[in-house]
Amino acid sequence: MAAETGTTDAPVALDGALYEELDSRLAVTDEALAGSYPGEAGNRQPVHTVYVRADRYEDGLAADWGRQALELAERHGGMREVCRVVGIEDALAERIAPLVEAKLRAEPIEDLRIDFEDGLGAQPDDVEDRLAVESARRLAREIAEGTATPFAGLRFKCLEEDTRRRGLRSLDLFLGTLIAEGGLTEGLIITLPKVSTVEQVEAMVTVCERLERAHGLEPGRLRFEVQVETPQLILGAEGTVPVASMLHRADRRITALHYGTYDYSASLQIAAQYQSMEHPGADFAKAVMQVAVAGTGVTLSDGSTNILPLGPDEDVHAAWRLHARLIGRSLERGYYQGWDLHWAQLPTRYIATYAFYRSGFDAAALRLRNYVYGTEGAILDEPATARALARFIQRGYACGALSEAEVAESCGLDPATVAAIARPHSETRPLGDDAGSLPTGDRPGTPGAGADPRRRPADPPAVAHHYLAAPSIRYGAARQFTKDVEPWLTTTARAACPRRPRSPPTGRCSPSPTRSSPRASSATSSRASCRAGSRPACGSSPAR
Repeated sequence: MAAETGTTDAPVALDGALYEELDSRLAVTDEALAGSYPGEAGNRQPVHTVYVRADRYEDGLAADWGRQALELAERHGGMREVCRVVGIEDALAERIAPLVEAKLRAEPIEDLRIDFEDGLGAQPDDVEDRLAVESARRLAREIAEGTATPFAGLRFKCLEEDTRRRGLRSLDLFLGTLIAEGGLTEGLIITLPKVSTVEQVEAMVTVCERLERAHGLEPGRLRFEVQVETPQLILGAEGTVPVASMLHRADRRITALHYGTYDYSASLQIAAQYQSMEHPGADFAKAVMQVAVAGTGVTLSDGSTNILPLGPDEDVHAAWRLHARLIGRSLERGYYQGWDLHWAQLPTRYIATYAFYRSGFDAAALRLRNYVYGTEGAILDEPATARALARFIQRGYACGALSEAEVAESCGLDPATVAAIARPHSETRPLGDDAGSLPTGDRPGTPGAGADPRRRPADPPAVAHHYLAAPSIRYGAARQFTKDVEPWLTTTARAACPRRPRSPPTGRCSPSPTRSSPRASSATSSRASCRAGSRPACGSSPAR
């Protein structure tokens, strides 16, 4: 829409010629911003990545880890008692415990990485060759049987000189076997570790291109995540920030940055007893990574703790408390994923994660509902904050901390509409879109597909497709999104979830409590089963 074509009689000094000149002058900038900062993709991000040595990857590993985690919790008094041990208040523990138990039965591992790097170590070539082929066949079989984790893949040895050929051969064998067995899905994740230079990332792009041609894959099909384990990637010799520039020299193939706690700490010569996810050196690196990925669609993961909940009861409890506190700390800082190294860490992974989302849910839901319905409250939220509130709720729903019924009841919006508000730059389509269902990997039975047609909201304005459906949304679209699309979202919300007989909630909305003092959240009961939705059905094959 041309800004100079208004109907006001007020005098204006800027004419069409200037607008056209600026459009021409800034065209390259506009294109660069659209390509480099497309916004969040809207895909589900797992809450953790589990690393398992390639020689210990067996059939049914995820289910076995869940069973052992449940048994360990039971030996320590049950899941409610584990919640108490890590400092969760009783009322919140009552809600969390059955959800965590259900999660450990249905989907104990969200993201599995078969490790051919540090975990496996140096092996004879024939042994690593065999493990690469066997692991790929096993993963393909689990995908076919529907028992694979939602996300899965491999970490191969890095591209440094000593391990380059061995690492790439394992990748080649694994991927070739997986494709031959019909196991290549959108949930495949390739991890490139110990990256020190942008050139190593560019070399990985070349490897992906060669593999795509060899296997007849669509260009750009193979993507990878980068482990940040060296300070050279945070601060280059010339004073540059290579971790930022590499994101824009990887042909948009990088999906995530993962912080490597112990390799990075060791490279800074931090003594072993002080190496931790919360060391100031770690916080600095992750802050740089967080700024680098902002707006790019690349996700960020924190690292791990190697203090495992094993041994005498007091040692188990101390390790659980440490693990839960570190997870809560990461979540508060905007790192929504981390690593787990042992099945004994699974109870506290989900306890801490669910406590974070449930303790903040009531306040977030009230603020989002007030914003969408135009109800006055004690906090005056802007569109960017509304999107942050929606993202918080969507993440909690995706991992199983919140149920669909709770979201609809407390927000007055179904999860699909929350997703549309959360990520206007993504391919997520709101309820009522003529294009049909949500994107691949989202819930197959979402309300709206098969819902009562009398409850179907009006179709969005044509411009909504530009903001909510276009994969390459323009960088500066947020304000225009607010003007053009949010009125439709409000109409959608009211049609999809009509107001209850009672009035929408009003009044004060206090900020959510800190992780160290979680509070009981929603008044509605949550389902103990692990739900399908923006997360795949529990036990389903990977879909990323």
